[in-house]
Amino acid sequence: MTSADSAPPRAQREMVSLMAARVRDAVLRKPHFTDAGTDLVTLCRDLSAQGITDALVRDGARLGIFTATDLVGALTRDRPPSALTVGEFTHFEPWSVGADDALYDAMLLMLRHRIHRVLVRDGGQVVGILSQLDLMGFVANHSHLISAEVAQAGTVVELARPAGQVEGLIRVLHGDGVRIEIIAGLVGGLNRQIFRRLWDLLAPEPLRANSCLIVMGSEGRSEQIIRTDQDNALILRDGFDFPGLDRITAAFTEALIGFGYPPCPGGIMLSRPLWCQSVEGFGAVLYDWVHGSDPEGPMNLAIFLDAASVAGDEALLGQVQDRLRRVLTGGDSYYARFAAAIQQFGSGSEGGWWRRLPGLRGPEAAEIDLKKLGIFPVVHGTRALALQYGIPAQPTAERLRLLAGAGRIDAGLARDLTDALHCMMGLKLASNLSQIAAGRAPDNSIRPVDLGTLDRQALRDSLNIVRDFKRWLAQHYRLDAL
Repeated sequence: MTSADSAPPRAQREMVSLMAARVRDAVLRKPHFTDAGTDLVTLCRDLSAQGITDALVRDGARLGIFTATDLVGALTRDRPPSALTVGEFTHFEPWSVGADDALYDAMLLMLRHRIHRVLVRDGGQVVGILSQLDLMGFVANHSHLISAEVAQAGTVVELARPAGQVEGLIRVLHGDGVRIEIIAGLVGGLNRQIFRRLWDLLAPEPLRANSCLIVMGSEGRSEQIIRTDQDNALILRDGFDFPGLDRITAAFTEALIGFGYPPCPGGIMLSRPLWCQSVEGFGAVLYDWVHGSDPEGPMNLAIFLDAASVAGDEALLGQVQDRLRRVLTGGDSYYARFAAAIQQFGSGSEGGWWRRLPGLRGPEAAEIDLKKLGIFPVVHGTRALALQYGIPAQPTAERLRLLAGAGRIDAGLARDLTDALHCMMGLKLASNLSQIAAGRAPDNSIRPVDLGTLDRQALRDSLNIVRDFKRWLAQHYRLDAL
C-alpha cells in the first residue's frame, strides 16, 4: 500500500481539492499600487492604513513588488526613510501566475523559488496578489482549519477572514462530488461556530450567561448552504435587563452582513424587538402566533420550530419550547391549518409542468422557483408532522427518519422524500454557484432547460414525489375541508 493509499480520507479529499482548484478559486487580495518615486514613510503610512504588507510599484512600463522584507533592508541605510524612494528597493519583474492556472502549480512555484507571494494575471492585467498566507487560507477552506481560525479570531475583523472562506469550502466540496447532506452539515456547523464566536466578541459575559442565541429556519435545520438571509433571535432570561442591548444586537447583525450573510427581508433578526425578548415575552408571542389573527403568525411559528441553540444558556430555548407545547395542547385543528401552507405554491396535484420536463418547450423552459415548487412542500409538510407528533427540531431528513420509526409515515415514502430533498438541494446549490460566478445574487430560481438529461429526469422524479406527498398530506389533514 502506498503512502497516499494509507492517508486519511479527509487528507485525500483535501489533496484532490487542491489539485483540482484554480488560482481564481483562492481568496485573492486586491493589490495596492504606488509610484516608484513615493517615499518610504508615505508608503508605510498607506500600507498601515490598509492593514497590508506589500505594494505593487509602477516605474514607467515596469511593474515590481515591494514587501516588508524590502523595508527591513531599507532601514539599514544611513539616510532617513523619508529621503528614500520605494523604487530603490523594489524587485521588478516579479513572479506571476494566471488566474486559471492550477493552484497546486502556484504553490510549487513559491516553494521552488522560495518566494512568499506571486502576482495573479488575467488577460494580461494584474487582478490580485496570491501570498502563501492566501494559499494556506484556501487550504483552510476545509472545515477543521476554518474552525481553528474561527476559534483563534480575537476581533470581528479577524473573524471576517474565516467567515469569508466558507463559500470557497462549498465550491471545493461541491466540485469534489461530496454529498449534499455532508456539505450542508459541515457548512451549518461552521456557521454556528462563526455566530458563536461573533457573539462572544460582542456580548459581555453577563449578557451571554443570561441569554440564548438561536438560529432558525433553514439555518437551524442545517439546510442553508449558500447564504441567502439571516434567521436568528435572542432569548433573554426573565427579569434580566441589559443596558445598551440594542447597540450590541445591531452590531451583531451588521457584522454578519459584513461577513456576507444578507439581512433577512422579513426582519427575522435579533436586532428587531420581536426577535429579542424574554422567555415570557416569547411565550406570549407564540400564543398569539397559534391563536391570534396575525397572518404572519404561521410563518413565524414555522421558522421558530427549526430553532437551534448557538450560544448562551440552551435551557432558555427549552423553556420557550415547553411553553409552545402547552399552547398546542388539544390543537388538532391548528395542525391542519399549519400544514395547509403546502398548497400555496404550484398547480396542485394534477397537470404539473414537471410531467413534461424531458423535452422542454415553450413556457416550460422558463425559470422556476425550486424552493416553492419542491423544497418547501417537503420541508414544511415534514415540519407539520413533526409538530403534530412531538418530534424535536432536526434536519428534515432526521425528522423523516424519526417519523418513519414511530410509524407516522411510510418508511418508503420517507426515504423517497429524503432523496428528493437532497436532489433538489443539490440542483439549487449548483444553480447558486453558477449565479455567483456570473455575478448574480443567488436565489431559488433554476432553468430546467439548462439541466442535463439525467438532472432533468431526477428533477422530474423528485417533483413527482413531492406531488404524491402533498396528496398524502391533504388526505392526512383533510385539507380539502378547510
